Amino acid sequence: MKLVRFLLGLLVPPLGVFLTVGIGPTLFINILLTVLGWLPGSIHAIWVIAKHDEQLNREG
Repeated sequence: MKLVRFLLGLLVPPLGVFLTVGIGPTLFINILLTVLGWLPGSIHAIWVIAKHDEQLNREG
């Protein structure tokens, strides 16, 4: 599932963020960044997905 989220974060950034954190401020920030340009949205999505996975690894 992690690989799928990273791929979606690259191809369709808001979808990758939605599958990772759900609906919230992070998703709306990513949508705004994606509207401004695909690259900023993708970078933000990959960062959010990586940080979320890192946090889960620390907790578990």
